[in-house]
Amino acid sequence: MGILSFLARLGDLVPSTPKPARRPDLKYRLLFTLAAVMIYYSMTSVTVYPVSAAAGPQLPPLMQVVFAATTGTLAQLGIGPIVTAGLIIQVLVGGKLIELDLTKPEDRKLFTQAEKGLALVIAAVEASGFALTYRMNVFVTISIALQFFVGALILMMLDEAIQKGYGIGSGVSLFILAGVARTIVWDMFTPITVPVYALDGSVRKYRYGVVPYLIGGLMGEEVNVDRLLYGYVPGHLAGGEAAILPSLTGMVATFMFLVVVVYLQGMKINVPVTIQRVPGVRGRVPLNFLYVSNIPVLLVGIVISDILLVRNMVEAYVPQATWFKDALDGVLAYLTPPRGLLGAIYDPVRSVVYAAILVGLAVLFGLMWVEVGGLSPANQAENLIKSGIAIPGMRANPRVLELVLAKYVYPLAVLSSIIVASLTVVADILNVYGGGIGLLLAAGILQQVYTALSYERALEMYPVLRRFIGE
Repeated sequence: MGILSFLARLGDLVPSTPKPARRPDLKYRLLFTLAAVMIYYSMTSVTVYPVSAAAGPQLPPLMQVVFAATTGTLAQLGIGPIVTAGLIIQVLVGGKLIELDLTKPEDRKLFTQAEKGLALVIAAVEASGFALTYRMNVFVTISIALQFFVGALILMMLDEAIQKGYGIGSGVSLFILAGVARTIVWDMFTPITVPVYALDGSVRKYRYGVVPYLIGGLMGEEVNVDRLLYGYVPGHLAGGEAAILPSLTGMVATFMFLVVVVYLQGMKINVPVTIQRVPGVRGRVPLNFLYVSNIPVLLVGIVISDILLVRNMVEAYVPQATWFKDALDGVLAYLTPPRGLLGAIYDPVRSVVYAAILVGLAVLFGLMWVEVGGLSPANQAENLIKSGIAIPGMRANPRVLELVLAKYVYPLAVLSSIIVASLTVVADILNVYGGGIGLLLAAGILQQVYTALSYERALEMYPVLRRFIGE
């Protein structure tokens, strides 16, 4: 408990918003949520002084999506410290490495404050690491690190304020959704043109957004079928990477992907139960079909992002260790998705290996999360017993309930991990906007926001219901 107490004391240093004495009305909470998004967008547009965004280390695209981060700005760290700290503390508590009873208010407060303290430490370390890569003098380096750190601190404060009832949902989820939504809107509607350098030295300009490109075609401009359907344009962009632009196929696949994920997230597996307090009355306990939600893919994304970050740091600081860099490049070649449908067709072996690795890691992380995230049969059985619920024909014994629930929980964990990983692979191959992992996270967050809004709307319309549930 010594480490937790130390982290909790650090967490007390974070400026904290007091919990409102009375829940604000829905209009106020919506305005606060919108203001938080605007602040986040502003932070992603403000470059730290005195360097430019292009001068520093470029964050991997996957890391920018998962952590809602933007290179060289006040949002350089994004929600990375918050997410990483939360996962570490959750794993330690769920794995019984730290004994905490989260049903007790004092332990729950210690958990929350320790999480904030660890996020503060991670933010300080990451801010210093990124600042050092600019190779400035010590005073400028400290200035850059402080700007990164303050940016992360602002996002931490906004997240806490939203969770305490001033906004809707969670700040972490909100910023991820805002980042993915911006990418989707950019890929669909941005009217800017990008130069593509062909092998013969010629340069052609293409409208980046799909909708402006279609409108230009309807107005008589030349339309490249490969670019329209697959996003493929012969040549390379100014940075040297292959010219893969947003495609019409990707736009259609984006909306289809959202519909499929929302439908799957609404599916339930019902376990028949009896209520001991009311003899003879039977009911059902619904388990989500996507039992582990998008957590396995999120964890895979974090692992891949960390490998990409290590690779970039090795290239920047240890250029002589070419063997290590080459080894990481070889690993990353099979951990990054193929570049669109044509990339999967021309390199099927890499696509199959990538899919197998992603599915395998997702299943592994899914099973791990069941054990440490409070979703195990033992935890579920304990919750049912405390609620006075039993399986028909079975004794109200936690061990008996655990054995019955294990027949549902573990197959659901494996199946849901395979499904979300497979959907991510298909989304990456079809080049959906925001990437497969980003769009999967956004779809889950969208449904959570919709559920929260429906709940808040019901409380606004029926004040009696608010008093009934004690709010």
